[in-house]
Amino acid sequence: MSEYAGFIQKYPTYDKTHDIDELRDRDYARLDRIGQIYLDYTGAGLYADSQLRLHQQVLVDHVFGNPHSSNPTSLAATWLIESTRATILQFFNANPDEYTVIFTQNASGALKLVGESYPFEPGSRYLLTFDNHNSVNGIREFAHAKGAEVTYIPVCLPDMRVDMDSLDASLDLAAAGKNNLFAYPAQSNFSAVQHPLEWIERAHAKGWDVLLDAAAFAPSNPLDLGKYKADFVPLSFYKIFGYPTGVGALVARREVLGKLHRPWFAGGTITVASVQGNKYYLAEAPASFEDGTLDYLNIPAVEIGLKHIQSIGYETIHERVRTLTGWLLDNLSEMKHSSGFPLVRIYGPLTMVKRGGAVTANFFDKNGRPVDHRSIEQEANQHNISLRTGCFCNPGAGEIALGISKPELAACFTQPDHSQRLSLDDFRLCIDGKASGAVRVSVGLVSNFEDVQVFLKFAEGLLN
Repeated sequence: MSEYAGFIQKYPTYDKTHDIDELRDRDYARLDRIGQIYLDYTGAGLYADSQLRLHQQVLVDHVFGNPHSSNPTSLAATWLIESTRATILQFFNANPDEYTVIFTQNASGALKLVGESYPFEPGSRYLLTFDNHNSVNGIREFAHAKGAEVTYIPVCLPDMRVDMDSLDASLDLAAAGKNNLFAYPAQSNFSAVQHPLEWIERAHAKGWDVLLDAAAFAPSNPLDLGKYKADFVPLSFYKIFGYPTGVGALVARREVLGKLHRPWFAGGTITVASVQGNKYYLAEAPASFEDGTLDYLNIPAVEIGLKHIQSIGYETIHERVRTLTGWLLDNLSEMKHSSGFPLVRIYGPLTMVKRGGAVTANFFDKNGRPVDHRSIEQEANQHNISLRTGCFCNPGAGEIALGISKPELAACFTQPDHSQRLSLDDFRLCIDGKASGAVRVSVGLVSNFEDVQVFLKFAEGLLN
């Protein structure tokens, strides 16, 4: 039996996704023309040729001006911005009476807006899971500065999921009469674990506002905000469809958005500001959160990208990602050296139950010693394979997966010469003998069986 026949026998629903192969030939032909094996979809999505053509045509056919005016070119730009806002809400099934869209530079910019504006105070709480991205972790600095309590919920090996008793015990800590914020990823960008969206209402019922990081989830999974009513959802659109970069958004519930208080004002955020009167009046949301002039020439490309995803359909995208990731997990977990030692240690679930399209692992030699993840990336580069190594801006998940303990970290960080600066090489010395990162392979929108097979052959070449 051929490898492909064995794959189809185990994952027959892959045959229902062949529209993606035609799409790849038509709109992503550069991949095969250049010979690139792209396996870093959690890092960034890929754009279609047609997205570029449609966006270019919009720019060629119109004249757009700074939208902060009412002249014809300004109104043309404003119309496209508002059309894109409406499309984003429709894409995520968010009622415009309940939600609004605030444009930002990326998901990190959206998270910074929440962090700097959320009404943390002494007695209030910021609760988050270990496996959050650093841009979510960073909000803790705003919480600390305002006297709020910060608490982390651990993830547990081997699957790197949250223990439900720990979750409930932590949610019970909400301070009555205070503002409490709970943040978690719909999908971990380290382990690809998908945490239940039902946690949103569970948290609401116990007095929490909920920030749902959808950056790794949205590229291959539908998010229905009509059903799962998260209060803050940060997005980077290039993660979903590759182009444009530099445009993200915060999708926010209007009711909870009213709690936020910005620490400054800027051009575009006010109705009136006075120098002599030392007074300013903020505009209504979303304008009050959009500093300066929006990226009005690139924002229309977001609507084009969302319609591109809708034309393919999440059901097809999700099934393509599910089957290919399952095949990766099946084959990698079975590879062993002649000595009997496994080639890889996978961090996270070994099945496709409640997990996404990334496989994070470390490689080991025939004696069971870890291979530096950086050398794996360098070797992959020689085969035109694009994967990612490190901790993926997710230190909490990395510390759990790699067995780096709190005492080890404390001993490292309290060394006199580490008080202000700590390089990666310095950190590696602190945890001598342990891996400081891992290898992440992630499939996505136009991945195919051949891409995965090239990587598996590459991995087999590392045996013995």
